[in-house]
Amino acid sequence: MNKQKLKELNKSVAPYAKPDNTRAIKQLINTVLPFLILWYLAYQSLSISVWLAIPTAMLAGGFVIRLFIIFHDCTHQSFTNHKKANRIIGTITGIITLFPFEKWKREHNVHHATSGNLDKRGTGDIWAMTIDEYLAASFWGKLKYRLYRNPIVMFGLGPIFLFLVANRFNDKGVKRKEKINTYITNGTIAGIYALLIWAIGWEAFLIVNLPILYVSGVLGIWLFYVQHQFEDSYYEHDDEWEFVRAAVDGSSFYKLPKVLQWVSGNIGYHHVHHLSPRVPNYNLQDAHDSTPPLQHVTTITLKTSLESLRFRLYDTSNKTFVSFKDVKHLLKDSSAIDRAKVMMNTSSPSFQDK
Repeated sequence: MNKQKLKELNKSVAPYAKPDNTRAIKQLINTVLPFLILWYLAYQSLSISVWLAIPTAMLAGGFVIRLFIIFHDCTHQSFTNHKKANRIIGTITGIITLFPFEKWKREHNVHHATSGNLDKRGTGDIWAMTIDEYLAASFWGKLKYRLYRNPIVMFGLGPIFLFLVANRFNDKGVKRKEKINTYITNGTIAGIYALLIWAIGWEAFLIVNLPILYVSGVLGIWLFYVQHQFEDSYYEHDDEWEFVRAAVDGSSFYKLPKVLQWVSGNIGYHHVHHLSPRVPNYNLQDAHDSTPPLQHVTTITLKTSLESLRFRLYDTSNKTFVSFKDVKHLLKDSSAIDRAKVMMNTSSPSFQDK
């Protein structure tokens, strides 16, 4: 696809980048209300059996994903056509989902501006090393990366780290507005949780809330991971990187069953979202269906998405992800390691160096 066609593709999606306040309000109602009802039912179920409460809480966790998509749209100013309303709704949904609005907005906007750029990785990304970076890394660097990419660590411990550490502290040098928003988010979460623990007891609170957060955390990380970590995903160095190509070729169409598509707020149309972040989630499918070229992007399903778990390193020569097993022989090749170290000494810093 040449540059002119890519520009035309971007223009063809532009009409869908218009928030609809009526649809936004309906989505808030059909997301927040079921979440609150399921939370209450999970608590009430404790009087019958904890094994009834936990599955009910897990269902509520699915609605937290939908709440996060609303939060996500608000950070792009795409959920409603009012900037202040987006910020208020985004802050509230961020409190429910444990994400500080201003902090995540900044990091996610950087992600959109640098997705697939080998020279600008490091903010809002899943850590993906190239083969050369991996070969040139120290023993501890390789171990750190292998642990990070281990599914048990990424999806098992990832939500815990995300909720308790990454989302709770400000980065150095950020603006005062972002710092205050994080403090307000943290303080409000602490206050709400303290009130709930006082009202229903800490045991009931943990039995209900932990499954909600853990399920939503695992599913959220999975959705973000799988839509950029597919075999022929787009990665280029800065001098050859193109925004539109990164959006179309570097983001997949995750074709989900209708129920899961609804719960996940259409985020499976990730290629459309990266092409035009101002398209609200409720317009993503319409934009995809009305734009034929977008219907030919990499499509993955529930079954084929599981293959992404073996994609660990990016092969810049063949433009594809490979497994650790695929490069095992190179770890015994001193000349390959030496070449990789030379390449790293003359290139931009890797994710881990940042």
